[in-house]
Amino acid sequence: MELVLASKSPRRSQLLKEAGFEFTVVPSDFDESTVSLEHPAHGVEDLALGKARESYGRLPSITKLNSVVLGADTVVVCDGKVLLKPTDADDAKRMLHELSGKVHQVYTGIAFVSARDVYTSVVKTDVEFYDLTDEEIDEYVKSGEPLDKAGAYGIQGRGSTLVKRIDGDFYSVVGLPLAPVVRYLRECGVKQKRS
Repeated sequence: MELVLASKSPRRSQLLKEAGFEFTVVPSDFDESTVSLEHPAHGVEDLALGKARESYGRLPSITKLNSVVLGADTVVVCDGKVLLKPTDADDAKRMLHELSGKVHQVYTGIAFVSARDVYTSVVKTDVEFYDLTDEEIDEYVKSGEPLDKAGAYGIQGRGSTLVKRIDGDFYSVVGLPLAPVVRYLRECGVKQKRS
């Protein structure tokens, strides 16, 4: 089986490469505005599935027979409020102030679509931030890192210095829970490269 990633996220691509997978990227054109995030766990699962199905639908017929498409999405929830990617630097600062000193939840949905099967899963991780000063937040936002990330931080980069502790799957917070992804792909017969 061939693996197709329905995401242009460099972080997801990097994680799959580090896990030893070769894959093709077919970024999804799924309309995310069609999905409600009122219930974040269900919403993020629907987003991942919508992305995987949309990309799968655009594959040539012959390719569909021997491919599994992986879709994924991540949302951050703080005090019941969903924090998506910030619209600009001021929005990123607002989000980081909201997260400061609190425990929040990161939900990552994954979905696999193939000719034989559809499989979805959601991983929830609790993340606690330190109390952040205005200076810390300003400095972090100036780095540019928060601007393309849900919740305005990247735990795998400079954002790691904001995090006091996590309870759950680190890679899910990065954007792709590797263990369940790898296990499912192995079951599907997608081969990993030997090191």
